[in-house]
Amino acid sequence: MADPSPGIEGAAVAALLAASGALVGLTTRSLAGIGPEITLPQFRTLVVLAARGPQRAADIAAELGVAPSAGTRMCDRLAAKGLVQRTRSTSDRRVVRLRLSTAGTGLVDRVFRQRREALSRIVAATATHWCPEAVAALTAFAAAAGEMPERQWCHGWLVAQENAPRQRDGRAPTAPEASTT
Repeated sequence: MADPSPGIEGAAVAALLAASGALVGLTTRSLAGIGPEITLPQFRTLVVLAARGPQRAADIAAELGVAPSAGTRMCDRLAAKGLVQRTRSTSDRRVVRLRLSTAGTGLVDRVFRQRREALSRIVAATATHWCPEAVAALTAFAAAAGEMPERQWCHGWLVAQENAPRQRDGRAPTAPEASTT
């Protein structure tokens, strides 16, 4: 293994490598036992759909950095598990878009809730190390990596849940259904 880069950049890379390993482990644990078996790439697909709305399989593949055929196979598996649904465009019947099903939205919501709870415990345990600069650095890092803050895409779910009509049993649906186009 090569020596890490010197200076603050090298220390930041080393810290981020360690933190990313912890975050992957946290996500993996959050996925365990929540229903159908989901891999990390499949979960990432669900998050892309949650964040960006209905997408073509080719768009999802490009976002994930995989071949279009691999993206299509992954979406096929998610559709077979009932986590995504395919819809045809009303303006061009050749265009098929994928969107989260209610079950897929619920799964993403449960995983993020579990992750948030676990992260809250970790942050509380390391509270003396957090400062506005650390938060700003992590926010900038996520933005530079192209990650959309959860609050920007999940807010629509929360508002829709508050305003959604109740089911027969009095529960609100887990999330709104996305547009079919």
